[in-house]
Amino acid sequence: MRPQLLKVTKEIRHSFSVRQDLVPYINNRWHYHQEVELIHFRKGEGTQFIGDNIKQFKSGDVVLVGSGLPHYWRFSDSYFDENVASTADVRVCHFCENFWGEAFLQLPENIKIKNILEAAKRGLQITGKTRTVVAEFLDVLLHTEGPHRIMLLTEALTAIAECKQLVPLSSIGFKHDVLDTENDRINAIYDFSLKNFKRPIQLDEIASVANISPNSFCRYFKSKTRKTFSQFLIEVRVGYACKLLIENKMSIKQLCFESGFNNFTSFHKYFKLITGKSPLNYQKEFIQKQ
Repeated sequence: MRPQLLKVTKEIRHSFSVRQDLVPYINNRWHYHQEVELIHFRKGEGTQFIGDNIKQFKSGDVVLVGSGLPHYWRFSDSYFDENVASTADVRVCHFCENFWGEAFLQLPENIKIKNILEAAKRGLQITGKTRTVVAEFLDVLLHTEGPHRIMLLTEALTAIAECKQLVPLSSIGFKHDVLDTENDRINAIYDFSLKNFKRPIQLDEIASVANISPNSFCRYFKSKTRKTFSQFLIEVRVGYACKLLIENKMSIKQLCFESGFNNFTSFHKYFKLITGKSPLNYQKEFIQKQ
């Protein structure tokens, strides 16, 4: 079950790539690449997997993903429903750490950029005012040519390096096994779980999806993700509950069951354990930030 190694293409006249995606299924699988990825979700929402971190992503999010770190953004089902007018708009930049040349990051003036690229190997969520600044840089980069492209990317990375509100995503100890040859199993597990997390998922059912025995599945999943499948499902459910709280379209008790929890006590317990806040406080804090 290794992530798929992705070959990122760029135009011959460019040293790094910047593109705009208007469809939700570009690279819609668990993958990694040697290039660093800087991504802005101008429009879009769904579930974000970076290393062993799982959370909901939403419009406005900006994330920096370091070289070699597996990741996967699965857009919500509404983006694939022909009867629902959900559209995506994503700006993404890929660049190699040494595209400036081998000596660039060794210059004393660039120590902050070098350090932030190292920190990005855990994945970094960019928040606060810096998120808006970096999103604007990416927007301009889409339409810029010549040396100004390199200058803009350098400015964007400098802004990230000086940001005091970066959120590390994957755990320090997360490592993926690049020698494992089972390319599609984790995609099957993730896809099935994200389509069915609102109901109970039995062990033999998910083991059948992975095409291994239930006992083997438990060991397999934990060895690859550093968590049990039950923990993984709880994180997915809490992430979805966060999305519903932000939308504020139903009561907390209603969204408890809509998120796949079978009782309010366990919902409240796991929500606070993962987010550090009660559902009500989480919702209040989000509203106050608007």
